[in-house]
Amino acid sequence: MELESLGLFPLHAVLVPGAALGLRVFEPRYLDLVRDCGRNGGGFGICLIMDGEEAGAAAKPAAFGTEAVIEDFDTDDMGVLMLRVRGRRRFRVARTRVRDNGLVVGEVEWREPDPDEELRPEHGLLALLLQRILEQAGGEHADAPAARFDDAAWVGWRLSELLPLANLQRQALLQEDDPHARLQQLLGWVSDELK
Repeated sequence: MELESLGLFPLHAVLVPGAALGLRVFEPRYLDLVRDCGRNGGGFGICLIMDGEEAGAAAKPAAFGTEAVIEDFDTDDMGVLMLRVRGRRRFRVARTRVRDNGLVVGEVEWREPDPDEELRPEHGLLALLLQRILEQAGGEHADAPAARFDDAAWVGWRLSELLPLANLQRQALLQEDDPHARLQQLLGWVSDELK
């Protein structure tokens, strides 16, 4: 499998495919990263921090992450760059290096895209739960076509994004290649909460 270099933005958060995330960018290393993305039209990787902090010394990222593509940007009253990014492809980090400016660069292997598979009957409750959440919370997915609620991968990613999960739970879902196994894990967690 061919590896590709990708600048990483380690966070105390997990970005899943299709989800949006707001970022405040003020450190020179990340401003450089955003500038490079603007020049080459590419994205950067967001990984959960396993050890360290978001600012300062280079943090140790999780072995799996999601490519973030910039959808919008602005500056706040203090001149800090504000980004809106969206999760696209998942990747596995084979190895990392730290540039002189402190930016962590990963040699990444892209994961296969999710297959287009229908929701299995045993996961129907999860589609209903997602519909109820979107009815209550609204948001960008509230007007999704009915067919989306039959798509195993889409239902799993939207629940991963919207349910109040711990970062390590989201990370476990991100590392799972099978959308049905992701849904089974979510079903287990939801069932535990209802007990």
